[in-house]
Amino acid sequence: MNPRLPACIGQHRCGPDEPLLVIAGPCVIESVDLCLRIAEHLAMLQGDLGVQVVFKASFDKANRTSGGSFRGPGIDEGLGVLSRIRATVGLPVTTDVHLPEQAAAAGEVCDMLQIPAFLCRQTDLLLAAAATGRAVNVKKGQFVAPGDMKHAVAKLLAGGCRDVLLCERGTFFGYGRLVNDFAGLPTMRAMGVPVIFDATHSVQQPASLGGATGGDRGLVEPLARAAAAVGIDGVFFETHPDPDSSPSDGPNMVPLPALRGVLERVLRIHEARLAGERP
Repeated sequence: MNPRLPACIGQHRCGPDEPLLVIAGPCVIESVDLCLRIAEHLAMLQGDLGVQVVFKASFDKANRTSGGSFRGPGIDEGLGVLSRIRATVGLPVTTDVHLPEQAAAAGEVCDMLQIPAFLCRQTDLLLAAAATGRAVNVKKGQFVAPGDMKHAVAKLLAGGCRDVLLCERGTFFGYGRLVNDFAGLPTMRAMGVPVIFDATHSVQQPASLGGATGGDRGLVEPLARAAAAVGIDGVFFETHPDPDSSPSDGPNMVPLPALRGVLERVLRIHEARLAGERP
């Protein structure tokens, strides 16, 4: 079995000849009202800019730096929020799954499941996600070479998943920051799967705030532009009306009012690259 291009996520199709996929939302589900506010803004951008938006928020941030950090509302309440957004706003939705036993429930609500970077080699988790029949977006581990993501793709295909996406989010460099190897984007695209660039997690500075991860949101747009110039099928942004008040990943998130401008500028580069590749 080979992966299918384009990958289907709800009503969206992600691939080289499709409109840019935008996966966006808050890091963690804080409240239904906040998530609806963000999702409605994203739906407006989808209509205005001609992109395809998938709403993302986590019901559990199981890999927080500190055991005392806010993790989210849990799977039952969290999936309820995502189900409401899907029904009310009309966007496809996605969330992280950390354990194989979470996959089936998440697959009943979500159009795509996301495998966290730290768990991209977990065979049982990948197979459980594949068994849901949903699209699966695997974040490349910070410790994994781009070429080695072929093994994650192979596991998903063996489990029956054909809508496979890979996501680049930076590599550990050893001194409290991440580095993006842009040469890895064409390496992963050559595997026959769409590639997403996670611009906000790429600017993380792990554990730089003591018991929490810091970051530099000023670098989000430059990295997203660079990825668009190299070639991607989608981009991932965490966004929030007031990032500094967010209990998770605030320093990395794009302020919601600024997202339109960021997307417009990234799209211009993306479209210029596509035009240059046409005969």
